[in-house]
Amino acid sequence: MALNVGKEIAALKQMEVADLRRKYAEVFGESTTSRHKEFLVRRIAWRLQANAEGGLSERPRRFAQELAADSDVRLTASKKVALPTNGHTKVAAIHLSQDGRLPMPGAVIARQYKGQSVEVRVLPDGFEFEGEVYRTLSAVAKKVTGTHWNGYHFFRLGTKGNGNGKQEE
Repeated sequence: MALNVGKEIAALKQMEVADLRRKYAEVFGESTTSRHKEFLVRRIAWRLQANAEGGLSERPRRFAQELAADSDVRLTASKKVALPTNGHTKVAAIHLSQDGRLPMPGAVIARQYKGQSVEVRVLPDGFEFEGEVYRTLSAVAKKVTGTHWNGYHFFRLGTKGNGNGKQEE
C-alpha cells in the first residue's frame, strides 16, 4: 500500500512533541534526545519522503562519504579560535576590569562637582584625567577635591549607579 507523504507530513504538524518522539523512534529505529518540535517534524518528514521516493542517488551518496572521510570529526568545540590575519587585521589582547562597577576601557565617567564638570576616561590599566594617568579613581577624586574620597562613591559607581557616573532615580 502506497504511503501518502503529504498527508503524513500534515499529520506530523498536528502531533505533540511526545508523539513526535515516538514516531521518530518508529521511523529511524532509535530514540532521540531532541524536544524541538519543528526539528522532529522536518527529520521525520525527510525520512518518510526518502522511504517513499528513494533516498540519495549513488553519486551524491559517494560524494557525501568522501567529504565525511576527509573531514576532522570533533566531538566538542575547539577552545581556541583562529583569526585570519590578512595584514589588515589587528590582533590585541583585551583585559577587562574585574570590577563590574567600571565601564569598558575607553568610556568616560562624568560628574559635576562644585559647578565643575569632572570627566575621567577609563583606560585598560588606569584612569586619565586632565592629561594625567592615575592608577585609581580614588586618586582622581583626591586630585579634584583635595581630600581623600572612595573613587567609586565620588563618581557614584556603586550598586545604585548605572555605569555612566550618573545616579539612577
